[in-house]
Amino acid sequence: MQYGMIGYYVPHSIYPAGYHCNPQQPLPFASLASQKNYMSIYLMCTYSDPGQETWFREAWAKTGKKLNMGKSCVRFKKLEDLPLKVIGQAIKRVSVKKFISYYESATQGSSASRRRKC
Repeated sequence: MQYGMIGYYVPHSIYPAGYHCNPQQPLPFASLASQKNYMSIYLMCTYSDPGQETWFREAWAKTGKKLNMGKSCVRFKKLEDLPLKVIGQAIKRVSVKKFISYYESATQGSSASRRRKC
């Protein structure tokens, strides 16, 4: 659990620097949260790479299901709204090494300026 969400994270044993907003927390990879009117799945592994996001949107469209995608989440009301195979493939497509590399390139700069964005 992190930030009130069930999640999969890159552990400190693999990425000791942790999450830039709070280095004591492991780096989030994918999470599931329950909001007041919907649930959300956060796929940081998808949002961190524009090519991966394009693939994800196209794969989702092929399922015929409606995509309700925010800047950092996919919102849904019931499990049947999700093409679970697409979500599984999206997670499988991004190795931890690739995710860390993109994460580091996206968060370069002073730690003080990065913390303000969180």
